[in-house]
Amino acid sequence: MLAATAFAVPSAGALTPSAGAPKASPAAAASLAATLGADRTAGAYYDSAAGTSVVNVTSQSAADAVRAAGATPRLVAHSSAQLAKAAGATAAADVAGTSWSVDPRTDTLQVNADSRVTDAQLSALVKATAGYGDAVRVNRVAGTFSKLLSGGDPILTTQWRCSVGFNVRSGSTYYFLTAGHCTEGYPNYYTSSSTYIGPTVGTSFPGNDYGIVRYDSSVAHDGTVGSQDITSAANAYVGERVTRRGSTTGVHSGTVQALNATVNYGNGEIVSGLIQTNVCAEPGDSGGSLYDGTKAIGLTSGGSGNCSSGGTTFFQPVTEALSAYGVSVY
Repeated sequence: MLAATAFAVPSAGALTPSAGAPKASPAAAASLAATLGADRTAGAYYDSAAGTSVVNVTSQSAADAVRAAGATPRLVAHSSAQLAKAAGATAAADVAGTSWSVDPRTDTLQVNADSRVTDAQLSALVKATAGYGDAVRVNRVAGTFSKLLSGGDPILTTQWRCSVGFNVRSGSTYYFLTAGHCTEGYPNYYTSSSTYIGPTVGTSFPGNDYGIVRYDSSVAHDGTVGSQDITSAANAYVGERVTRRGSTTGVHSGTVQALNATVNYGNGEIVSGLIQTNVCAEPGDSGGSLYDGTKAIGLTSGGSGNCSSGGTTFFQPVTEALSAYGVSVY
């Protein structure tokens, strides 16, 4: 069982950065948290109201280091190492229709159970994580967590419809990235008018959720998402304002809620390392692009709800897919 606190917490609020220190970016704050280690920190997030990057810390020495780097330290009760142990207990329960991620704003592991999860399974989840006390919150969510495929429409394959994520290239060869569950079986892809686009040449699902399709030389492939030019790729951060574009529901915006989220879609299909957001999505939006201005952020994996009632949507970080295939956005 974890202790309720790792040390005496002098204040529940965030502490101010050192006077005169440069203001740390969200990326710098995340890097700082990683450098300080899992026992001394508990993640980072961007406080849009205050306009500051916050790093959760579990010791005064860590708080001093964060403050000196120009970020805002926040003393919390549960370290990343403790929350990771709680996540391990959740994963071991192996309940389809669940997701879990650390919410750095509440310093808790948020475990979500969709409508498929029975009362008995929910009780088992609560029991499995009871030893971690208030470090874990088990919640019911509406709808079901599912891959956002749509059957029968020939864009993109003869079996399902997904969405293009980002156009990428390696030298003079052009591709697009999409979700890995869209590229299982290495299908060929077509437009809605049955024009051949090209073959799947790489896929990774489950575990990850990304795939890559090579463009036929006759198909146009500019470096935009709709009218938005994409010039670089970046890692997401909690509190970031992001936009998603998909073939079913078009363009919708929201906020990054958590990183390194895990979703159990069922049938052994578990995906980890995802970006969790409150941006809505629906079947057919799978593989679609998540971006922040000109920066590519993620590929739509799945989620719950819809764009009428809202919901939770998960995204594969695009930087991982770019690295895996040795390609870049343009």
